[in-house]
Amino acid sequence: MALKPQSLSASGRGRIGTSLSEINVTPFIDVMLVLLVIFMVTAPMMQSGIGVNLPQAETQSAPAEEGLTITISKDRLIHVEGSVININLLENRLKGYFADKPKKIVFIQADEGIDYGFFIDTLDIIKKAGVEAVGLVTEPIELKSSSRKK
Repeated sequence: MALKPQSLSASGRGRIGTSLSEINVTPFIDVMLVLLVIFMVTAPMMQSGIGVNLPQAETQSAPAEEGLTITISKDRLIHVEGSVININLLENRLKGYFADKPKKIVFIQADEGIDYGFFIDTLDIIKKAGVEAVGLVTEPIELKSSSRKK
């Protein structure tokens, strides 16, 4: 704020008043830069996936971009397109997803700790939904062994 001396009044006393001629934006810019840095640091941490320990295989298999990836976690939760779905509703959800798609391809990322019977039940429902091809996503042996050492 700038101080502006006023002219002497008739009484002879001098009055000092304040005049706000412009707003100082420097503190505002400082706050915005701090917020920008905070968001830049925290944004990569907010991208979290579903914790699944994939089984090991000597050959690497990764899902293609044109298929749907279904993730089955160790606690028997089925994740489709980022949301958890009940196994009883999976068939209808897949039929709706593949209704207008020419290729019906599903990739399954299943935790190595789930029981085989639950996996087969899920696979059976996927096949009942009319899926033509099912791929299994694994993790290469060398990547898995090096990540467990850390």
